[in-house]
Amino acid sequence: MAQMTMIQAITDALRTELRNDENVLVFGEDVGVNGGVFRATEGLQKEFGENRVFDTPLAESGIGGLSIGLAEEGFRPVPEIQFFGFIYEVMDSVNGQMARWRYRSGNTKNAPITIRSPFGGGVHTPELHADSLEGLMAQQPGLKVVIPSTPYEAKGLLISAIRDNDPVIFLEHMKLYRSFRQEVPEEEYTIPLGKADVKREGSDLTIVTYGAMVHESVKAAEELEKEGHSVEVIDLRTVSPIDIETIIASVEKTNRAIVVQEAQKQAGIAANVVSEITERAILSLEAPVLRVTAPDTVYPFSQAEAVWLPNHKDIMETAKKVLDF
Repeated sequence: MAQMTMIQAITDALRTELRNDENVLVFGEDVGVNGGVFRATEGLQKEFGENRVFDTPLAESGIGGLSIGLAEEGFRPVPEIQFFGFIYEVMDSVNGQMARWRYRSGNTKNAPITIRSPFGGGVHTPELHADSLEGLMAQQPGLKVVIPSTPYEAKGLLISAIRDNDPVIFLEHMKLYRSFRQEVPEEEYTIPLGKADVKREGSDLTIVTYGAMVHESVKAAEELEKEGHSVEVIDLRTVSPIDIETIIASVEKTNRAIVVQEAQKQAGIAANVVSEITERAILSLEAPVLRVTAPDTVYPFSQAEAVWLPNHKDIMETAKKVLDF
């Protein structure tokens, strides 16, 4: 195994699939010679050529249309949206076309498109770069939405996404790109989409989360353990579809739960998870299911993001409310 950052694991996954399948194409703004704004595609054009890894104009709508056309011709496009805040420019291609392709064709065609994009706060990006818009995408039937929290998962989930015959939104939290290294197999492997992972086992409280908030939640759980509380942390990994079975099994064991997301509170993944828990496991609950989220405002300028973003202290505070209920 090799010690990899998340960005290295993503590059390795792309290289693996470019080697495995000549129909895999990687393209987007500056992904060729420059290797992408975060260097996720560094070296790939040199290795596989300009016909397999190439730059596009600065036009997200064009990237979306190209992806659909290539998929229709039998390719497996892996386009990059340079920052996920720019997804609004290509919403018709994604939600109006890709997501409906299988249904519209009467199950005779598919759209094996994996849209990669960085997102998330904590790295002082300009406006529109850090927005967490996964809830917007998860609301659309026909899309799978994947958010890895570690290098190991990034590689395995990305390979699975590229091999999937339906469109996948693959979101990469910018703060996690180079924040730590982890042992990652150099050979190919897959992690199934739609399956959550229990990052930490516990018996008193369940924390359900994803992305960068996994690490904040584990930190909170470790601090709570020092105070005598056993906390289980579930990493969703795929936020659409959600692995409800793993969540309910945990809640039926701990009888208490909180849900943590970086995104604003309204209409998000956390709200969906809370609803599923109360619908399916209300008789197991000994306290209300609470949420830890960002405020319901637009993402602030970078000077204020440390105050705006949820952190492990916020998680601990909410957890104690549920534990003491």
